[in-house]
Amino acid sequence: MTTPLNDDDKPLEGVAACGPDAASAGPGNPLDLDRQLCFALYQATNRITRAYRPLLDALSLTYPQYLTLMVLWEGAPLTVGELCARLDLDSGTLTPLLKRMEAAGLLARRRDPSDERRVLIDLMPSAWTLREKAVAIPGAMLCRLSGDVQEVTLRDLADLRDRLHRLSAALGEG
Repeated sequence: MTTPLNDDDKPLEGVAACGPDAASAGPGNPLDLDRQLCFALYQATNRITRAYRPLLDALSLTYPQYLTLMVLWEGAPLTVGELCARLDLDSGTLTPLLKRMEAAGLLARRRDPSDERRVLIDLMPSAWTLREKAVAIPGAMLCRLSGDVQEVTLRDLADLRDRLHRLSAALGEG
């Protein structure tokens, strides 16, 4: 059995040990909701998504549309497969979103001339116009997060982001 340690190599309080005996390790009920990393991530994700809502409503975008546009602003055109990989979504989830964005005049879908099986996604001029407005969103969110949460610095937020990226990479594809 492995006991999770903090940065000072001391056992983490309230965190069960890893391994087959983990359920019986540590004080308290291992199924208490507040002890669950998954719930903390779920709750934080919901709250952050809600915090984005007023900023995105001003652009008539949903959060998934905003994420999709950010990827396309990095390097359109992209194939549906490339977008799926970058957003960690399957094509069954992404395709309806792309169709709605196409109907809204934000992007165009077309067959790849070099391989008819692939669909390329490219941005329309209206999406580039939105980018000029959306460029302020990350800064506004950082200010909101660092201002709303006592004693949380921009460095803390960057460290958290980097740790979450490492966690996602370690978990790999499910």
